[in-house]
Amino acid sequence: MKVDILASGSGGNCIALRSSESTILVDVGIAKSKIEKRLLEVGITPDSITAIFITHAHSDHVKGLPIANKYKIPVYAGEGEWKTIKSVEEGLQRIAKATYGIYLDTWQVRPFKTHHDAREPLGYTITNGLKCSICLDTGKVDSDMLAAMSHSNIYVIESNHEPNMVEVSDYPNSVKARILSHIGHLSNVQTSEALSQLVKGEGEQIYLTHLSNKNNMPILAEITAKRALTKKGLRAGTHYQIEVV
Repeated sequence: MKVDILASGSGGNCIALRSSESTILVDVGIAKSKIEKRLLEVGITPDSITAIFITHAHSDHVKGLPIANKYKIPVYAGEGEWKTIKSVEEGLQRIAKATYGIYLDTWQVRPFKTHHDAREPLGYTITNGLKCSICLDTGKVDSDMLAAMSHSNIYVIESNHEPNMVEVSDYPNSVKARILSHIGHLSNVQTSEALSQLVKGEGEQIYLTHLSNKNNMPILAEITAKRALTKKGLRAGTHYQIEVV
């Protein structure tokens, strides 16, 4: 399995996972033409995509869904999210349910519930030889999420903000409250605490994603995660690999 993060952040999110046989996408939050271009840049042809999985229906995760209609790609999302998604042909719509496995070619995809201000947000564990966990917008990581993501080889997880930076930002108080809430986004510390419970030091690959441009810094997100894992006796480059996207 190879993971290519084609876009990350409030400007749009799109992740490609590929095997020797096929590719699946998680979220398509940038314009269709940009997705096509970035797929080709990493050596993926759009007509090789088996399915698209949507975490939730906010625009930075679904903007490029017209790509599904163009290439006749099935799209999976939580049932509640389909009440908001209007850009996918009816025949391509599929419902993803937490804990119900989805089997496509050599892929096994298992959705799990997350905590975000959407109707039915989901994360996904995706297995094809290796196991990859994708956990994007969520205000907290609970025990069920940890259980779903356990024993992964690859973790793609948001490390959205530093709370003190949010507090002193020029955002309205309502937006600050949303970001910091249990249905908002993960802080660097929340992400590091989750990783400290998940990472075993067996060579896992970690991608820190969905960083806020205004309320975080890549080096801060990375240092916070490394510090938590160091407390477990794990060293970057030896026990695990980490990349901030």
